[in-house]
Amino acid sequence: MNSKACLIFSMIFLLIFFVGCKSSSNVDRNGNGNGNGAIQNPSFANDIQPIFTSGCALAGCHNAASASAGLVLDQGAAYANIVNVASSQEPNLMLVLPSDADNSYIVIKLEGRQNVGVRMPASGSITGTQLQNIKNWINNGAQNN
Repeated sequence: MNSKACLIFSMIFLLIFFVGCKSSSNVDRNGNGNGNGAIQNPSFANDIQPIFTSGCALAGCHNAASASAGLVLDQGAAYANIVNVASSQEPNLMLVLPSDADNSYIVIKLEGRQNVGVRMPASGSITGTQLQNIKNWINNGAQNN
């Protein structure tokens, strides 16, 4: 094989290798391909609570000491404080309405669609994948799992 043919073969091999690697990163921990890295059936304990702990249950925000808007999102308290609980800002909306992420006030706040207050988190530390995981969890029934 001449050097030109070797170079072309090597480039094709690398292209196939990298395309294959990229597509595998779109498979979540449940083995579901989804294109964005989000988990199709997230667990509250393993996938959602860590988002709240790192981005919401912070000093001055939604931890037990601060409880902004009366909401505590600390581990062990968050689930009971959000699922089928009316928002203190918009009492006609549930913070988490199981199976309906679009009408859950927590998603409304995370997407910046609220009529009261500001978009959350104030620190801007939630990613699009984290938001999708929260929405998937709610749309799958907001289970305490």
